[in-house]
Amino acid sequence: MKKDHYYQLGLKTLALIKDQRPKPKLLLHSCCAPCNCYPMLYLHEYFNMPLYFNNNNIYPYNEYQLRLDELIKYTDDFNLQHQANIKIITTTYDNETFNKSLEPYKDYPERSNRCWLCYELRMSEAYQYADDHHFDYFTTVMTISRHKDAEVLNQIGERLALQHQSVKYFHSDLKKGGGSDNSVALVKSLDLYRQQYCGCLYSYRDMLKRKSQKSTSLHKNDDII
Repeated sequence: MKKDHYYQLGLKTLALIKDQRPKPKLLLHSCCAPCNCYPMLYLHEYFNMPLYFNNNNIYPYNEYQLRLDELIKYTDDFNLQHQANIKIITTTYDNETFNKSLEPYKDYPERSNRCWLCYELRMSEAYQYADDHHFDYFTTVMTISRHKDAEVLNQIGERLALQHQSVKYFHSDLKKGGGSDNSVALVKSLDLYRQQYCGCLYSYRDMLKRKSQKSTSLHKNDDII
């Protein structure tokens, strides 16, 4: 499979719908403002696309609220700048229940089974919403992240599409076609809040551990000097 396979599939879909009016409805699963900024710019001309923020993985609550607030601020500014009307759909925060699902994989490293289950749980909930509310397409912004495997995410989307056949899955690898560089540039120019860990309790703990190890290493170097 070519490295840009999913990107090319997405381009084919955009070519098919570019002149469709009214615009097809796409539910865009959204995790944070940095991951959303380029995908929104890339897709909004093709789709009527509410954002779906159902990120119960994020720990602790103040981090969840910080990411949501930043996404709201970015979306409000985007709507003004582009004369758009993109809305954000939120769900009730329930990190405790979500963590129970991830707990069997708590000792797995990032970018493995724990993360894949996390993606699937959130995408499954969002896809169900898209089906219940008669959307034409569903996708996630997570393929923009250099820390996430676009192949894994698209395979999850394809499996979910088999369960929700009235809602097409929009394939993507938003890093491709200059997406990654554009995303980094947008985040810097807009001074968006950039989180230091993926989101869940276990990635939070890993982040604290890394910081502690780095601090210890710096102190040892000071002693040597």
